[in-house]
Amino acid sequence: MSAMPTPTLLGCDFSSSPTRRKPIVIASGSLVSGRVVLSRMERIESLAAFGEWLARPGDWIGGFDFPFGLPRELVEHLQWPLQWRDCIAHYAGLSRAEIRETFAAFCDARPAGSKFAHRAFDKLAGSSPSMKWVNPPVAYMLHAALPLLLEAGVHMPGLHEGDPRRVALEAYPGLLARELIGRRSYKSDEKAKQTADRLIARKDLVTALELGGTRLGVRLKLTHSQRDTLVDDASGDSLDAVLCLLQAAWAQRQGAPRYGLPAAFDPLEGWIVSA
Repeated sequence: MSAMPTPTLLGCDFSSSPTRRKPIVIASGSLVSGRVVLSRMERIESLAAFGEWLARPGDWIGGFDFPFGLPRELVEHLQWPLQWRDCIAHYAGLSRAEIRETFAAFCDARPAGSKFAHRAFDKLAGSSPSMKWVNPPVAYMLHAALPLLLEAGVHMPGLHEGDPRRVALEAYPGLLARELIGRRSYKSDEKAKQTADRLIARKDLVTALELGGTRLGVRLKLTHSQRDTLVDDASGDSLDAVLCLLQAAWAQRQGAPRYGLPAAFDPLEGWIVSA
């Protein structure tokens, strides 16, 4: 019997409306003796192209920066299907305008300070509620991405049985970034906010990743030009893809079938890898 190929590691910074100016960014690499070696960065400029990329045969474990589920409290309130696959199918059938109206009505009926419903781990991870439709529009990211993952037949541990050679996990770059540089901002899509302070924060973040200063126990291995790319991308998209890549490396170390996900998490909401 031939040995199973070593999977490629992937980190994906996602955009729900990708363009040439704001593409989906994918970092790929491998785990070698405790170091994550970054091999390439890809930029994908349309959702159709991202769907095609996902569907290619391969062996990979990927961390994807978008929510894999909605808050149970929200789904129950709206009386949507409580099985994950059925819920995603129902959600995919809505337009973005319908999503915005439905979620805004939910928030409007709730007291100030608790407008949004949260998933079980949001406070733990510091992640935005997956029903947010602005700043960042993670509800639209879920709406755009999850049908593509399902169509491509990838495996989502604890949520959906798919091709075990293509493993997709929900990742969150902010979780790892905060561990290393606290609440300092390191990115902005707005030119006016791409400041020297944010540049220094990116440099400090990259240095900390190279030194392995995280509880994940892996170090990032970069060439000089790769380091420059991560630091010079003021949007932070390249760096976010690499942060997701490191979370995928941690998941690979934990191994199948859970890839480090808790033994019991809500199969409607999902879980962020390494949270």
